[in-house]
Amino acid sequence: MRIKIATEVQADLEQVKSGFNEDLFLSLNPPFPPVKLKEFGGCKTGDMVALELNFILFKQVWKSEITEDNEEAGNWYFVDQGVKLPFFLKSWKHHHGVDAREKGGSTIIDDITYSTGIIATDLLMYPLLYFQFLYRKPIYKRRFRG
Repeated sequence: MRIKIATEVQADLEQVKSGFNEDLFLSLNPPFPPVKLKEFGGCKTGDMVALELNFILFKQVWKSEITEDNEEAGNWYFVDQGVKLPFFLKSWKHHHGVDAREKGGSTIIDDITYSTGIIATDLLMYPLLYFQFLYRKPIYKRRFRG
């Protein structure tokens, strides 16, 4: 399944790029499930990010590796790919993109592909994951006001 959400912000590409840090990462997590950051290596190829998700009755580890990053004129992106995922996910790839806009500001793009291994479960997970990423839009807008 694929989820793609774009958010226009007032900050330029360099401001957004420098703002993709541990503090932003923590602020993007929705209230449930509570997340404990175990490792934040950064946004460059080879960096690792590890989380512990607390579902009250049980906890799950989520570990991703940054498998790709690139910057060209007007565009910056990095890709995190699931290495160790919660039991309900079989695969995860999140392309984080930032595109400069001609008239100023930038567009932040969250482009996620995931699979639970069962199409029916993929469909059930879709609204949950969609709203978890939609939750980021106002946070991005507040963080990157220019």
